[in-house]
Amino acid sequence: MQGKLIVFEGVEGSGKTTQMLLSRDWLLERMEKSASFSEMAITREPGGTELGKALRRLLLEGTLTHPIQDRTELLLYAADRSQHVEEVLKPTLAAGGIILCDRYTDSTIAYQGYGRGLSLSLIEKICQMATDGLESDLTLWLDVDVEIGLARAKARGSADRMEQADLAFHQRVQQGFRALAAAYPQRIVRVDASGTEVEVQGQIQAILTQRFREWSVEN
Repeated sequence: MQGKLIVFEGVEGSGKTTQMLLSRDWLLERMEKSASFSEMAITREPGGTELGKALRRLLLEGTLTHPIQDRTELLLYAADRSQHVEEVLKPTLAAGGIILCDRYTDSTIAYQGYGRGLSLSLIEKICQMATDGLESDLTLWLDVDVEIGLARAKARGSADRMEQADLAFHQRVQQGFRALAAAYPQRIVRVDASGTEVEVQGQIQAILTQRFREWSVEN
């Protein structure tokens, strides 16, 4: 099977990181029984490379004296992604590996486009340049009410720079994810993330089982 890029998306507190790790464990069990793919990589944006880790600290820790301007934020995310695509994503996919990635281009459209109000056409051009046209094969959108998600995020402890934004911002971000899912139904699959971890993982496993079956037929 050719390499596949599977992305986990959602608002703050949607559980995407937890579900990505649970999915990794489930897929590793499948790997032991099947030779359909060669390896698995777990990564994230921002922060999937050495450069990305430094950019993640700048973007999320909020330790700078002056606030990051919206366009600057967009370009920093693009820089992280460009490095990530060339250093991690493309080589892994070329080797036939499966990549599970915590956030990708849809987050940029949702957060910087819908959330910050930057030009969607500009963001699309920048994403195209940063990714060199690389799209996800499947995006799992963990859909949860914004207020529930923020409460979950708050329960984890100190909030990062994005989590500290006001409720209206996060509601616009959620609107962005909703619009993207409607526009790209073949690539983006909604997961009801309001249930327990086990319930949400069950949905994801069902989606992945179906997609792997389809991908096997394609090959």
